Amino acid sequence: MLLAVLQANAAVLDADANLAAIDEAARRAAAAGASLLLTPELFPVGYAPLRIDAEFDYSGLPALRERLAGIARRHGIGLVYSLPVCDATGARRITATLLDRSGGTLLDYGKVHLFGADERKAFSPASEAPAVVDFEGLRAALLICYDVEFPEAVRAAAVRGAELLLVPTALSAGFDAVPQLLLRARALESQLTVAYANHSGHEDGCDFAGGSVVAGPDGALLAAAGEGPVLLFAEVSGADALAAREKVPYLRERRPELYRQWEAPGQGA
Repeated sequence: MLLAVLQANAAVLDADANLAAIDEAARRAAAAGASLLLTPELFPVGYAPLRIDAEFDYSGLPALRERLAGIARRHGIGLVYSLPVCDATGARRITATLLDRSGGTLLDYGKVHLFGADERKAFSPASEAPAVVDFEGLRAALLICYDVEFPEAVRAAAVRGAELLLVPTALSAGFDAVPQLLLRARALESQLTVAYANHSGHEDGCDFAGGSVVAGPDGALLAAAGEGPVLLFAEVSGADALAAREKVPYLRERRPELYRQWEAPGQGA
């Protein structure tokens, strides 16, 4: 399956401009034969937690979701997008959604690990484990940004059967080791493909690192971006995950009952 990954600069709280960028990326990706387009964290509204907290009108979310579904339908391509949501309890969360080619929702996920004081002020952390769904023959799951830096989160997706992990992100400059080293390690140790879509440029006081990547289940780099806007492409396959897991059976030979004992109170020095 051909996967497209959008790295671009969003306009903070300008949904029209940002959806136009997603629409154009979807058009280009579909024309190239891609089955799925992955976009960055909070890209439809721009990454600015405090401004979202103060200014974003959550009542407009249904219309925004329908416009994003319309992009998927119009171009016949699967789409991963990330939005802020307000649930029935009033809790505000960062989420990601996977749509099929008809614009139907296959999967929703809430960010578990919030990064920094701004995110913790504007949002509440989710607690649900990553679910796994079939997307055109590939078992896919979602994480968001900081989540992927925790091996437990990636492993939770892998043990549920994920072969492709889709990660919208908003990684600021100065953390180059994350896309260059950590993501390849996550892909290798949990033996799945990790696709990571970041912003580029400057948004509301934040300079973004770019550096979007796709890393294969053997840790190989399948695609990588520099700092600027780009549409990346990579061929991804469930067979690659299966081959990696057969070659070195990390998942099968785990000993989780032992690890739980190690983490129990009183087991340290």
